[in-house]
Amino acid sequence: MNYDYHFGNKFYNYYDPLGIESTKYLIMAPEQSQTQQPGMEYLMHPRPIFDNPNYKGSGKLKDKVAIITGGDSGLGRACAVAFIKEGAKVVIPYYNEHIDAKETQEYIEALGGECLLLSGNIADKRFAKEIVKKTLDKFGKIDILVNNAGVQYQQDKLEDITDEQFDWTMKVNIYGMFYLTREALPYLKKGSSIINLTSVTTFYGDPQLIDYVTTKGAIVGFTRALARNLALKGIRVNAIAPGFFWTPLQPACWVKEKIPSLGANAAMARGAMPYELAPTFVFLASDDSSYMTGQIIHNNGGEIMG
Repeated sequence: MNYDYHFGNKFYNYYDPLGIESTKYLIMAPEQSQTQQPGMEYLMHPRPIFDNPNYKGSGKLKDKVAIITGGDSGLGRACAVAFIKEGAKVVIPYYNEHIDAKETQEYIEALGGECLLLSGNIADKRFAKEIVKKTLDKFGKIDILVNNAGVQYQQDKLEDITDEQFDWTMKVNIYGMFYLTREALPYLKKGSSIINLTSVTTFYGDPQLIDYVTTKGAIVGFTRALARNLALKGIRVNAIAPGFFWTPLQPACWVKEKIPSLGANAAMARGAMPYELAPTFVFLASDDSSYMTGQIIHNNGGEIMG
């Protein structure tokens, strides 16, 4: 179904691939912005759709324990909900998005699942130690690690990227991933899965996200090298390179005028909602991908092919 919505003096087209008329699914969002990273989901208009009511779990992750960084909102929230539906227990480290985190926890508990929230700075290796310790204290093991948390800032020129911004982007996007993976690794075992989040921007080189693209390129290399390093231990390491998904990262990064055009360059000519990526997380976390490691899965509506 298609819907035309009017905001101010501009029209934006909405799309509902689920065919649920009560859920108006967006292609292009109206102009909006947020002033802090990584953004707050509860402030977004319209709210992202993170759960597909037609998705029924089948026990693919029964009794597994998953750490999902940034699982309070966006793609991480969609991942957490899908994992819960598949029988997992989840630990959600997040920064300072307390309202979003509480919403996610309440939604998960309403589904009958278990969720541990941990607030802190993923760029601080002491927080990585805390995450692992509290996960083990609560659930006794770690089976799945999803390195999802990240920040991105729009800058038109390299000269506009300050030392502080470059340092922070590096520390959150790649240092944090390294620290937490290093801490969790001794507790992973044969059959465990590590899932890293890179980005479609790495593969076409977004000119306004130079530092972000640099970190996401590093994640591709990290994924491939670690996959070879751990292959004979039976621990799989893969990555997802999402295209445009309607998450808090978008209004927190881009100038408001750019928001309506995000996703338009994809072959499908639309952006996506977080729930559309959830099955990819489940696939990589479960035994369905038992012969897959070191791979980058491109879920981008055809923005990049090949």
